[in-house]
Amino acid sequence: MIRLTAITRTFHMGDQAVHALNDINLYIGSGEYVSIMGPSGSGKSTLLNIIGLLDRPDSGSYELDNRMIIDLSETEQAQVRREKIGFVFQSFHLVPRLTAAENIELPLILSGIPQKQRQSRVEEALQAFELMQRANHRPAELSGGQRQRVAIARATVMQPSVILADEPTGNLDHQIGSEVMALLEDLHHRGTTLIVVTHDRELGARAHRQIGMRDGKILTDQSNDAV
Repeated sequence: MIRLTAITRTFHMGDQAVHALNDINLYIGSGEYVSIMGPSGSGKSTLLNIIGLLDRPDSGSYELDNRMIIDLSETEQAQVRREKIGFVFQSFHLVPRLTAAENIELPLILSGIPQKQRQSRVEEALQAFELMQRANHRPAELSGGQRQRVAIARATVMQPSVILADEPTGNLDHQIGSEVMALLEDLHHRGTTLIVVTHDRELGARAHRQIGMRDGKILTDQSNDAV
């Protein structure tokens, strides 16, 4: 469960104040599939970063799984982020010097998971995302689709309750992008809350609920009964 109340976020660029988020009120229930759409500068990525605890709002409140989040320390927020939230980005954000298996293992290491358990969970992830034959390859040796599969495997290896995807198909062709979305949607079908930020209306239309943003505000919030 995600509840944002009266969230504001302002960035200062020289003498100019940019109101990235302006009095955002949003509730997303457990297990929902939501797309957040809007043009560049609408505030959608800023909103995703606040939900993902990568940024703090200037004012307002944020409740995640019945816990008030904003007043937590950075260390406490980092723990919540590791345990509950997985990220998938347009640019993959894989560590270049690590193999596919090592990239997937990284969140487990940071969370202090014992080595034997790490090995088992990494192998399960490699099999689930059809990456076993690429386990020892570094990102530069992988195709774009394979890199995004590694990124999704890394995002889900901690079994988070929420997946946040920021333009997850932006660097992929249409066919590979559709395959990547099918992987994310399969996670949703298993109960994971899936939130996708995109400017692609076709991609956004796949979600069960579609939120439209402009100028830091939510303008539309509608369910897609056809999905």
